[in-house]
Amino acid sequence: MSHVGAPRGRTCSRTLRSVALLTTGVLALPTLSACTSETDGSEASAAAAPDIAATNREGVKQGGTVRWAIDTMPATLNAFQADADAATGRVADAVLPSLFRIDKAGRPQRNPDYLESAKIVEREPKQVVLYKLNQQAVWSDGREIGAPDFVAQWRALRGKDSAYWTARNAGYERIEKIERGANNLEVRVTFNKPYADWKSLFTPLYPKEVTGKPNAFNDGARAALKKTAGPFTLKKVDRKTKQVTLVRDPRWWGQPAKLDSLVLSAVPRSKRAAELAAGKLDLAEIDSGAAKRIALAIKDKGTGGQALTHGPGSDTTPASALRSWALAHGSDEESAELAQEARKDNAEAIQRYATEQRGLSGIIVRKSLEPAYTQLALNGESGPLADERVRRAVARALDRKELAETVLKPLDLPAKPPGSHLALVGQQAYADSSRALGKQDTHEALALLADAGWTPGGAVKKSDGTKAGSAGERKKAAGENGEDGETSDESDESTTDEKRAERGQPGQEADQATDRKKRDADAENDAASDEGMYIVGDDGKPGHPAPRPESAPYVLDPAQAAAFQTTALLRQAAAVDDTDTGRQAVKAAQDSPGGMAGAYAPRGTAAPAPSSGAKSSASASPVPVGGPLGKEGKPLTLRFVLPAGEGTESLRAVGERISRMLDRVGISTEITKVADDSYFKDHIASGDYDLALYSWPASPYPATDGRPIFAKPVPASDGSLLVEQNYTRVGTDHIDQLFNRAAAELDEGASRDLVRQADARIWAAAGSIPLYQRPQLVAVRPGLVNAGAFGFAGPRYEDVGWEKPGDAGPNSGKKK
Repeated sequence: MSHVGAPRGRTCSRTLRSVALLTTGVLALPTLSACTSETDGSEASAAAAPDIAATNREGVKQGGTVRWAIDTMPATLNAFQADADAATGRVADAVLPSLFRIDKAGRPQRNPDYLESAKIVEREPKQVVLYKLNQQAVWSDGREIGAPDFVAQWRALRGKDSAYWTARNAGYERIEKIERGANNLEVRVTFNKPYADWKSLFTPLYPKEVTGKPNAFNDGARAALKKTAGPFTLKKVDRKTKQVTLVRDPRWWGQPAKLDSLVLSAVPRSKRAAELAAGKLDLAEIDSGAAKRIALAIKDKGTGGQALTHGPGSDTTPASALRSWALAHGSDEESAELAQEARKDNAEAIQRYATEQRGLSGIIVRKSLEPAYTQLALNGESGPLADERVRRAVARALDRKELAETVLKPLDLPAKPPGSHLALVGQQAYADSSRALGKQDTHEALALLADAGWTPGGAVKKSDGTKAGSAGERKKAAGENGEDGETSDESDESTTDEKRAERGQPGQEADQATDRKKRDADAENDAASDEGMYIVGDDGKPGHPAPRPESAPYVLDPAQAAAFQTTALLRQAAAVDDTDTGRQAVKAAQDSPGGMAGAYAPRGTAAPAPSSGAKSSASASPVPVGGPLGKEGKPLTLRFVLPAGEGTESLRAVGERISRMLDRVGISTEITKVADDSYFKDHIASGDYDLALYSWPASPYPATDGRPIFAKPVPASDGSLLVEQNYTRVGTDHIDQLFNRAAAELDEGASRDLVRQADARIWAAAGSIPLYQRPQLVAVRPGLVNAGAFGFAGPRYEDVGWEKPGDAGPNSGKKK
């Protein structure tokens, strides 16, 4: 991922983990005894198997070329630089050593082509890992892969020499020294701090000629790789034709590549259907729109050339066709010329679409779940979402299963929402910790909002100028004591309006023209509007809440209920923390009067009885569900930023469903659609949003890769906020401590337990709500095997190729 400048916060270069937007493909991201469970057979069923037409090598033809689509040309071939991207990784995987490969369950496995063994040989006084290299492993110039290559890469990435322009150094900074073992094939790595994720290091491994000197590291491997050590070697990077050509490496000591060459072609996703139809691509990841086109093409294959009922011109009615003909042949020459040109363009579009459909009828779509999940991000830096009770209320208002089914069910893929931020179903670290936050519950969401001061009618300014709620009473009391509460109140309003203006949000008097009835009617189809910005969720003027539905539940004494729920939440999240600190936190919450506000109990927990000293107030009366909420004369409105580009329709559909769910608990959303190229850089990374949707990839090393995403932001020396990759700006010291302990724990089981504890705390903080695992759709030309929707496992490049006609191996066509 390219390094992102963040005006409101700086990202740290400790470890850059790719973040991607969900379209329908990609644009370019706990054992709790009381509330979680480890993966079992039922959980495993929620995972999707790889779909690659797995075939034994004996059934794969020798020779041939595969043309594989990539999103963009690699900006650099150095995977450790800030502008490295997915294309960089694709090349590195095929031509450079990977000491450990990731299997289909997301676990690192030793790669025997490079390692005979790799293990921890000493734990005390310091951790020592001994690598025994494959004696046949050599670089393309014939030099042995050995300790000098390890030493050069460590020195380049450890972060002590600023002359190296490196984007990440996670783990390398923990190494104390690297030395030759008993012979040239042994490498001893000594750590100054224990490191659980040591298997993540030295993959990919670059030759010392690239990493040995800053100039070579910074510039020498950006456009070319003079030395390689993989089944393929780099032949050419042609930026004019936008192609990277890899060819079989004759020095490769492992099983030889089946293909003669592999051509990586930069093709935008919007153009891949046309390129596949024209026979210019053999393998391409696609979005759901392209997958639907392929399905329709296969369906139409046996219609005998009848006119298509989809695509350009399919919605033309006889009346509109007659009007078009009349205009084209009318007496007004200028109008006739325009109409004739439009009819010509339309006819060409229809013919082009029909031709493409015929070409797509021979394409196969392979599908699985991508090792990445899409989340709803809640920006906790400022505004209503700075209050954890509001963030939790947003989470409790969401039906995650419905959202997952919206995206995955039409594709016939498992649609169970992820239960973890740090692992996915099938991984060893996975456990469902979502109950640390709770399931969808309107009653509980309203209790949390009421406890935070957001109530029906709260957006109405009193006629005498007094603010609604206790804040207004305090200001009135301050006035009686001679304090100038009025001036302070006006200052607060001015500051809020200035912030809203800076972020491009309309004020309280903004035109909110979206009608509830129209929005509910549109809920049946998730077609996104093409407007640049529109407002969702405010169905009435301030002071005119919507009528209460007959079936709506009531909230009794929400403030006390939410306070009581805090103790339950702390007890749940602390169930994994048997330390004195954890026990003291629960006891403090239990002993404090009314508990601590901001948490909640599982559904079915009885609300506490009103205290004897409780005064009669509006909170003691039934509060209707529905209608906008407000506080101190201001409505509860959140700015929801979504991408507007082609291929993001599915993402917008999910965003609109979320808006409707929030509307049911009185939270209004202003949906703002922005250009794809500015969505992440100018909004997500800079913090210019309240709600947003983006994705994180899962990692086999969650203790290392998860920390910068969920680390607590800290002030920098220049006054800015150091957020690393935590773009929600929500974090705690406890979460950081759990990550640090997990990364330093050499017992794999204990390290996984700490990761699960961290995940439970992340759920409780409610800055990120995982919604669904992303679909992976790959279009493949018939006959191509050992390639497609890989899931967690990466390609085994030497096995990719074309099936032998009539002589397939015994596993031909089977999924791994």
